[in-house]
Amino acid sequence: MIRAADLVGTHDILLVTLDSLRYDVAEAALAAGRTPNLARLLPGGAWERRHAPGSFTYAAHQAILAGFLPTPAAPGPHPRLFALAFEGSRTTGPDTAVFDAPDIVSGLAGRGYHTLCIGGVGFFNQRTALGRVLPGLFLESHWRPGFGVQARDSTGAQVGLAVERIAALPPERRLFLFVNVSATHAPTRHYRPGARRESPETQEAALAHADGALGALFAALGRRAPALCIVCADHGTAFGEDGYHGHRLAHPSVWDVPYAEFILEGMR
Repeated sequence: MIRAADLVGTHDILLVTLDSLRYDVAEAALAAGRTPNLARLLPGGAWERRHAPGSFTYAAHQAILAGFLPTPAAPGPHPRLFALAFEGSRTTGPDTAVFDAPDIVSGLAGRGYHTLCIGGVGFFNQRTALGRVLPGLFLESHWRPGFGVQARDSTGAQVGLAVERIAALPPERRLFLFVNVSATHAPTRHYRPGARRESPETQEAALAHADGALGALFAALGRRAPALCIVCADHGTAFGEDGYHGHRLAHPSVWDVPYAEFILEGMR
């Protein structure tokens, strides 16, 4: 585990959630060489299998933004990168960055970070009271239809804005950047010509498309200070296994998610 307690204040922090991405799909794409930008950054060149903190986007992100990132898929307890001050926590250790705050976003803002949200799926669209809850945690948040699940080039659009906002930030100001990648959330059929239904293959194609855009994001961060990066899924999704479809349900296809944490060194 990275010692996050020593990095807050000196490192930018990037959190990317690949919405609804299954662990087995991420593994298949990696093995097939379809995610080269992620492959060069994953520790040991592999995804870690973890368990989702929630079975659908809203629940999972409420947990993640409270410091409950996906949990290692092995008996614990497992110390966390980030935590909120809470009596009796068994997963807060000496390496954990702890905030006396209701969420890690405001906790980082209190440490001088500019907090920036680039939304993706509907829970970040700011069109309704519910769609404003999660982006409302951030000092700056953005969503537009081109970032949503219906837009084939959503990741490119999200990364394009993120790169613009990164460049506008004073170099001495630390950044917490959160990007919810919507491309891997259904519908993903449009990433695989001729596909008539959602499947692991269409989600893999969506991930490959997203990977092509993510390289520019890592390059932009690399031009600043070193960055602590977390790339993971919030939850997975079922494509008919044991009769299940979608998420917000208890099935291994939903609970098993890909996870990676690593340090991206600045290139200044």
